Amino acid sequence: MAWPTALPLIAILRGITPDEVVAHVAVLLAAGFDAIEIPLNSPDWQRSIPLALDAADDRALVGAGTVLTPDAVDAVADLGGHLLVTPNTDPAVIRRGRERDMYTSIGFSTPSEAFAALAAGAQSLKLFPAAQWGPGYVKAIRAVLPPDIPLLAVGGVTPENIGQFLDAGCIGAGLGSDLYKAGQPVSRTRERAQAFVKAYRAV
Repeated sequence: MAWPTALPLIAILRGITPDEVVAHVAVLLAAGFDAIEIPLNSPDWQRSIPLALDAADDRALVGAGTVLTPDAVDAVADLGGHLLVTPNTDPAVIRRGRERDMYTSIGFSTPSEAFAALAAGAQSLKLFPAAQWGPGYVKAIRAVLPPDIPLLAVGGVTPENIGQFLDAGCIGAGLGSDLYKAGQPVSRTRERAQAFVKAYRAV
């Protein structure tokens, strides 16, 4: 099971507003990002997701994060989102995502959660919160996961430590507050996006 985009880094735009989203998506695309997540605890996400989809114009996999219920999956799918990211392992959410033809990246912390996610149809896994577990945990859990399952580190990943997670067995990462914080200028998003892409490609 291969990761579906060229760059296995998810830009997490938590807290972004509709009037900001187009400009930030543009600089992410310019930096090389092709997976963008708008968490559902962001303001007015029902407007932001379609705006992000239009801005990406098929150049990126766009969808939602912090998706907690099957109804939320339907809401995102109805808007045209194709990426489904969760912080937790909920088989009903995973199954609905697969039914709606969304690419699923499912949050887990323990081996039991990881295998429950895979049994429900998860196409990739995100260790969350990764910084608290550390690269050593990634290496240990990677040893028991199916080798073809993409594993991402999410939570506390920075340009300085992403290489450690990649070396331990992650194929990429989800990037939150170190890439984007609500209200930050577009210039900051551009700078951080370029730093992450450079760090990823240096490994």
